Amino acid sequence: MRRSTFLAAATATTLSASLFTGLSPAQADNTDGGPVLSNAFGSPFEPGMFFVSARSDSPLTRITAHFYPLDAPAGEPEAGSTEDFTLDSGQDARSGTWQAPVHLADLGDYRVTVDLQDASGATVTGALAPYSLRYRTVLTIPDLTATPTVPDYLHQKVSVSGTVLAVDPRHPEAPTPADGPPVTIFTGPVSRLTATTSADGRFSAAFVPTQTFIDLSAAPKASSAYPGAIGVVTPEQNLHTVRAPVRFSASTHALNLKQGATGTVTGHAEIQTTAGWQPLPHTTVEVSGLGSGGHSGFGIAGTTTDSQGSYTLHVPSENPAPAAELVVRGEGNSPFQQPATEPFSLHVAYTTWIGMSAFLNDDASFKVDGYVYFEDTRAHWPAKPTVTLQYSKDGKSGWKNAATLPIKVRYNKPQFEETFAHTFTTTPNNNAYWRALFNGNPDLGTSTTKPVRLYRYATRVTGFHASPDPVRKGQPIHFHGSFQYKDGATWKPLSSESPGLYFRPHGSTTYHLVSDSVSEDGHGHLNGMATAEQDGTWAVSLDRQTGDHYLRSARVTDYVDVR
Repeated sequence: MRRSTFLAAATATTLSASLFTGLSPAQADNTDGGPVLSNAFGSPFEPGMFFVSARSDSPLTRITAHFYPLDAPAGEPEAGSTEDFTLDSGQDARSGTWQAPVHLADLGDYRVTVDLQDASGATVTGALAPYSLRYRTVLTIPDLTATPTVPDYLHQKVSVSGTVLAVDPRHPEAPTPADGPPVTIFTGPVSRLTATTSADGRFSAAFVPTQTFIDLSAAPKASSAYPGAIGVVTPEQNLHTVRAPVRFSASTHALNLKQGATGTVTGHAEIQTTAGWQPLPHTTVEVSGLGSGGHSGFGIAGTTTDSQGSYTLHVPSENPAPAAELVVRGEGNSPFQQPATEPFSLHVAYTTWIGMSAFLNDDASFKVDGYVYFEDTRAHWPAKPTVTLQYSKDGKSGWKNAATLPIKVRYNKPQFEETFAHTFTTTPNNNAYWRALFNGNPDLGTSTTKPVRLYRYATRVTGFHASPDPVRKGQPIHFHGSFQYKDGATWKPLSSESPGLYFRPHGSTTYHLVSDSVSEDGHGHLNGMATAEQDGTWAVSLDRQTGDHYLRSARVTDYVDVR
């Protein structure tokens, strides 16, 4: 029978031959449609078995695998072979996968060549298998168990246990408990535990899940008792936790703080379990500002509940958040509790400064002007800012509103003074303490000027008369009367100021100033004098030298007949 290079396995054979000297290239006859080796391999899931995948136009009638130590020198005889192949999968003997037991004296790694023959007589000899046979002890865990499979808040710890069996491929029918190999337990993408088996092959470990879904698996490893052993990873077991509902109370859902102040929120958190609602200890409570779209944007303050589920949250004023939320949540992915939220708002009233000047005139008119400004760049003026003018009898309590004045906003910038001003024709109280109060809002602080006392006493002239009447022309006229001021409900003599003297000739409608200071005797009694020139009306009133603390008085008159 003529022979030629086996084309289907040429690439793998050539490469393998270059790597492992001493092996002859696979040979096949030149019949088209002859046997072709597709694959050859061992499996740790079936120790002691070897698998060959092949095809041919005619049914395959003979398969033989030859095993050579991986480090054997050229010309070394084979360590063993097998030809007890039976069809494992495939339509018929023309194409499929065959399996056969392997019986070798020593554990180790082996190169494999495969001979194939079909019903037509076509053959392939010495086809190098693409993979070496790892003829080693296999460590398996047939009974990996997790308890509970659905952990919850009351049962958070998951216990993992199992048995490691050692399967010698020379005696696959007799697995034995493996004493001492380490076991890696995978509880997540990056989470793992380590355990070691005891003499009976048993191992155990425990963990608390840090995420809701857990893909649990385990893999034994080689040890001094099982050097080079192959550890088989168990199939993944899908566990999941129960996330329990949470509820909480809060002493307030809104804080209006002055700039630099700290607010406090207190409350109690509970979690619903199979035993009912119970305190939720050692869990996070925080205020979080909401960003665009209503999603949590930035943290403002946080604390944790105590052993009884109670909390005290101190909220600073550094980060105002009109739109925020109170959140109770567990750490990380919180696998055992659902987050709970309540709406919250934090307004910060930025500090403002205010100044005022005021003057009470002697005609009882009242003039006031002032300014208000803020410094923080985050502050802004309300739509219609105002100042309230207030007065009080003692400057400490009992403040009454006199008027509300608009603030004229011209700059609308930090550190720029915005002004207010007004003149009142009469004052509601001519002896009081006055102040200006800026009417802030939750975002701009209220501010008040220091009280300033403004007072003027009412004055009057009583018993005014001119004598003699009638009087001869050129003779003196004397003026009498009492000059007084009102202190509370009592009229008292006024000696520190002097009234003005006026004269209106008979037939005229106009008074003329005669003297801006009528003499008095130091006790409030008038002691003035003038020369009689013509008939007319004489008048006195305090309206020229009122000083700082007296109101003008009404004019009092007396007619004198000059002859």
